[in-house]
Amino acid sequence: MSTYDEHLVIVGNGMAGHRLLETVLAHPHRPRHITILGDEPATAYNRILLSPWLAGDMDREALTLRHNDWYAAQGVSLIAGERVTAIDRQCRTLTTDQGRRLAYDRLVLATGSRAARPAVPGSDLDGIHAFRDLEDGERLASLADAGGRAVVIGGGLLGLEAAEGMRKRGMTVSVVHRAMHLMNRQLDPTAADMLATELRARGLEIHTGADLAAYAPDADGQRATGVVLSDGTTLAADCVVAAIGIVPNTTLAERAGLATARGIQVDAFMTTSDPNISALGECCEFEGTTYGLVEPIWRQAEVLAARLCGETPAPYRERPCATKLKVSGISLYAFGPIAPTSAHEVLTYHDPQHGDYRRLLLRDGVIDGAVLYGDTGDGPWYFQCALAGDDLSACRQALLFGASDARPLLEEVA
Repeated sequence: MSTYDEHLVIVGNGMAGHRLLETVLAHPHRPRHITILGDEPATAYNRILLSPWLAGDMDREALTLRHNDWYAAQGVSLIAGERVTAIDRQCRTLTTDQGRRLAYDRLVLATGSRAARPAVPGSDLDGIHAFRDLEDGERLASLADAGGRAVVIGGGLLGLEAAEGMRKRGMTVSVVHRAMHLMNRQLDPTAADMLATELRARGLEIHTGADLAAYAPDADGQRATGVVLSDGTTLAADCVVAAIGIVPNTTLAERAGLATARGIQVDAFMTTSDPNISALGECCEFEGTTYGLVEPIWRQAEVLAARLCGETPAPYRERPCATKLKVSGISLYAFGPIAPTSAHEVLTYHDPQHGDYRRLLLRDGVIDGAVLYGDTGDGPWYFQCALAGDDLSACRQALLFGASDARPLLEEVA
């Protein structure tokens, strides 16, 4: 059977599954029969925009990637609102929670992830929310519109975006972060302090170096009414949001006997331990790495789409990713290591009056990492130079001032 005649089934109509679908459809040798299943009733939408939508910066319609009629026009069978519960690898069939049974030739798992919850007393109480999908966003928006107090556990990207969105809708919001500064995986202390100062000025309460000890229950022991920190501080809340990270959804793969660790284990062509089943996105694990940013997932989709359409693509490889925060009015851009080593030369520019900060880590004249806050316009240029391994020694004295000052010096020695 040629790849064109195969039935391709994609489990998961989130951003990874949808990106794969669109990439496959653009291929001249796409499979003729394609089915995509999603357990959410909505068609594919842009989860990246959930944060600005929660903040009221855009309409719900702006999140939608495709409407129902698009799938039919592409010859794709869309099954929405059904969860796949079992895979029979020997018969190459899958079963949904509605009793539907589908046969496949090639199967792709794009089952995404779920929010991690701190393992502390009270974690099973009602009133503890996540911020992962549209249903979560709608629930948080409704709660925020009613006012009151919220506590967000986690001062990383998602936690800060959720906190600012709920604050803009009228809630008093506290952020509890275990590390000593916000976004400690992306920012150095100086940039993080600038970020915290700005967020506090907007009305957010920031608690760093704060360990969550327990969720505070109501009198009936049914619902969370706040959090208790390890120092005994209690923060009351009408709503608690846990945003400490994600856990790959591997249950379906485990039931089918596929190899899993933190995620569904795949090779450099996104193939699982079963040659007829692939996985990509937040549910998969490649060489010990799991995923939460779209850039590597988009590259996974390119590799897998080519493979599903009969090509032999270049294998997937890890490479650095850049980070941006989706909070209106705040610009930051970061990539690479946070803490400098003895092998790094550190270049720093700081203008507190104008709220600008840049720190570059150089290794033998090559940018190894960068943190930018305020004016981030040169962030992508720094990142491209880092990926290319460009030796920037000739423009070192102008490097902190960006591409417009550095490029002429590079051209002089070219």
